[in-house]
Amino acid sequence: MAEQEYHNILVPVDGSPEAELAFDKAKRIAQTNGAHLDLLTVLDTKQFVGNYGGSLTGDAIYQISEDAQNYLENLKAAAIEKSGLKDIGIHIRFGNPKVVIARDFPRDHHNDMIMIGATGLNAVERVLVGSVTEYVNRHAPCDVLIVRTDLNNKFQGKKKK
Repeated sequence: MAEQEYHNILVPVDGSPEAELAFDKAKRIAQTNGAHLDLLTVLDTKQFVGNYGGSLTGDAIYQISEDAQNYLENLKAAAIEKSGLKDIGIHIRFGNPKVVIARDFPRDHHNDMIMIGATGLNAVERVLVGSVTEYVNRHAPCDVLIVRTDLNNKFQGKKKK
């Protein structure tokens, strides 16, 4: 028996390469621990307010939700096919990604680990909008693993100049 076993792992995904790395590692850890895997996409409600105070139509919001659902279903199907994982839940939430990932979702689903990709933001963007990863790391009620490497532990981020 391992010293630390995880039973309910949350992986927030948004289509970014960083999120996909986290998902790849989470599949491996879920297999090793016989754990349930929650895939979560958070649709930021601020994105539904367009320029000049206009907002997206109901049809556009529906399409964004459908696209997110299809993305999650494709990730789940690929995980089942390639790694044999079957205990995978897919979830879409609306709201502030920082709060949903760090607090709301883990509270509701009793996650004992969050595996999240390292931020894709540059230093200026982090100052202006803040990093979701950084927020989750500071506020989550469970262990947080920030993924920066692929399955062979090779760094996949941008090289610093």
